[in-house]
Amino acid sequence: MISMIPAGRLEFFLDTFSGRQSPALKEIGQKARLENAPIIRPQMRNFINTLLSLKKPANILEIGTAVGYSGMVFLENISKEGAFFTTIEKNERWAQIAQEHFVKYGFSDRSKIITGDAHDILKDLEGPYDFIFLDAAKGQYLSFLKDIKRVLEGGGILLSDNIFMGGDILESRFAVKRRDRTIHKRMRQYLRAVFDDGDFSSSLLPIGDGALLSVKSV
Repeated sequence: MISMIPAGRLEFFLDTFSGRQSPALKEIGQKARLENAPIIRPQMRNFINTLLSLKKPANILEIGTAVGYSGMVFLENISKEGAFFTTIEKNERWAQIAQEHFVKYGFSDRSKIITGDAHDILKDLEGPYDFIFLDAAKGQYLSFLKDIKRVLEGGGILLSDNIFMGGDILESRFAVKRRDRTIHKRMRQYLRAVFDDGDFSSSLLPIGDGALLSVKSV
C-alpha cells in the first residue's frame, strides 16, 4: 500500500531513520552547498552503509566524485583490510576539493581520484572491481555500461543513483520539459539494457531519487 502514502511524507519519514552524519560528512555537505555540487540523499547514504556491511568490498569504483561526500561514505565504512576506493570526476575543482577532504581525514592512502572524462578513463581501467557506484551525468549511464560490465567482477555490485530523475522517469517523454527529453530517453534505455542483460540480476528501489541495484552473475 506504499502507493497510498504521499511521497513527501514517506521521504521525510525514511530520512528520519538514515543515521547521523560524521563530522567529516557534515563539513563536506556544507562545502557542497557552497560549491553547488550534488551529494547523495540520506536514504542512499544509509543504503550504501548497509550494502558495505553485507558485501565488504575490496576494490570500489565510483563514477562521479563531486566534492567527495559519497566517497567519504565509502571510505568511512569499508571494513576489509586493504580495501581501496577509486573515483572519477570530470570537474577539476571538485576533484581537488575532494582530494583535500580525503587527505584531511586520513584516507589518501586508501583512495585515488582520477580527473577526466569517464568515457575515456573507463576504457583504460582494468579492474576488477567488486562494487561500482554510478552517480554521474544521467544521460551518460548507458554509454558507460559496456565498460562498467567489463571491469565489474562476477558477484560484484553495480549501484546506480538518481534513476527517477526527480520523478521525470515516471512520465511519458512528452510530459517532461523539451530540454530533458533526451536524458529521459537515455535513462529509460539504460534501465531496459540492464534489465534485459542476462548477466545482471537487478531491482529498482524507491530510495532517495531512485536506485538501481544490480548484481553481476558469477
